[in-house]
Amino acid sequence: MSVNLAEEPGYTYKDYITWTGKIRYEIIDGTAYAMAAPSQAHQEILGELHFRLKLFLQGKPCKVFVAPFSVRLNSGSFDDTVVEPDVFVVCDKSKLNGKSVKGAPDMVIEILSPYNTRHDTVIKFRQYQKAGVKEYWTVDPVTKSVVVHVLENGKYISKTYNEDDIISVYTLEGCQINLSEIFYDTLEFDPEEPDESEFITKQKMIEALKYAGVGDEQIKKAVEFAGSRNG
Repeated sequence: MSVNLAEEPGYTYKDYITWTGKIRYEIIDGTAYAMAAPSQAHQEILGELHFRLKLFLQGKPCKVFVAPFSVRLNSGSFDDTVVEPDVFVVCDKSKLNGKSVKGAPDMVIEILSPYNTRHDTVIKFRQYQKAGVKEYWTVDPVTKSVVVHVLENGKYISKTYNEDDIISVYTLEGCQINLSEIFYDTLEFDPEEPDESEFITKQKMIEALKYAGVGDEQIKKAVEFAGSRNG
């Protein structure tokens, strides 16, 4: 969940470790991206996913991590792609040096931001595929859906799951995630509205207002006001 703030290319991990301040950055192909602050829905989902993966992995060699923790996808060459996935699993302990992950995790989960879904669904999708991440999930808090990308012959094969589905984790045999236990109970409007696109638009508006720290009652009033103007 990031927004591109720097167009000047050429940054590497050596630059990344010198940056201080409240704003966190990722680097992709030498370009720096500032990361947006997460919403409550984002953090609820992140916590639930991390809890269930950590519980499953107790006593097993794989480890699950959450951001902020840097992953250097091409540390063996240019070292100019450093990302902070929301949740990820590493099974090869030789990739861990205490400060970062050197190479591709086995599994990565990114929780989408309503501001810029393209960053995770296109830009980071390509990076994870190229780096050899075996399993990549993109989680949408607005539509309450998950797209699972599994690497086969160097390309991702994708499948979409909805909030009532149970996902069998490809990279962790025996691990299953029940999505009905994952998704945060966000404000919703009647899903039987005739215009489904209007319903999704309202949901994205709600999520954006939550990012801004607006309370539930104020959100309801804002959406009702927008609806009256559109009507």
